[in-house]
Amino acid sequence: MIFWFIGTAVLSVWFVFRDSRFDHRLLILGVLLPDVIDGIWGGARALHSITGSVAILVVVMVATTGRKPIRRRLLAIPIGTFLHLIFDGAFSSTKVFWWPVTGVSFEGARLPVVERGWLNAAFEIAGLLLCAHVWRRFGLSDPARRRDFVRGGTLHE
Repeated sequence: MIFWFIGTAVLSVWFVFRDSRFDHRLLILGVLLPDVIDGIWGGARALHSITGSVAILVVVMVATTGRKPIRRRLLAIPIGTFLHLIFDGAFSSTKVFWWPVTGVSFEGARLPVVERGWLNAAFEIAGLLLCAHVWRRFGLSDPARRRDFVRGGTLHE
């Protein structure tokens, strides 16, 4: 699933922060990262746990100490990973979500996207509709606005 995560994350962040300087490209990277990385390892792993997102947040905070502009930009990545946990329903697997508190083994843990099966089609259709709404709401058919998004990740109402 791609569009479900992109549409829900972009709209959620816009409605919460309403920050035209927020880098939505990094948000999209963050919201897709858990399925890509954990998928490579064959199932739900650390990035489908709260610990994984907290670790990414800590790395960003420590690595950007005293460098506020880059911190502001990079915080979009852990925000995206946290949103992935919500919109993927990762919290439904106690074993993975609370790793390593509930144990260190990921034995048999499948990605939530795999667990849902054909229900993903409905989520992707909803995600396409959300992305279409983002396209219209932020005027991305305008080349200048689209360029702002591609170059800086910014959206303007």
